[in-house]
Amino acid sequence: MTITPEMIGYLAATLTTASFVPQAILTIKTRSTESLSLGMYSAFTLGVLCWLIYGIHLGDKAIIFSNAITLLLAASILFFKIYNLVHKKKT
Repeated sequence: MTITPEMIGYLAATLTTASFVPQAILTIKTRSTESLSLGMYSAFTLGVLCWLIYGIHLGDKAIIFSNAITLLLAASILFFKIYNLVHKKKT
């Protein structure tokens, strides 16, 4: 079996996307985001959105699928981070 660049792309997409699943699950379960950087998650989420747009432009399914899923995971973490910051300011 020959390993193609497309196979490597799908492997990379799977690994990088799967790496966000534990953090997203933990954040959704605990709603705790104190130790997470707002700047990092904001920049990362925007970067993933850009990768998704780039993948759509290229028509590259590995880039599209992995970044669509990662965008949902990162955006959910970012949502809780912002929600917690706003909520703390009100109390």
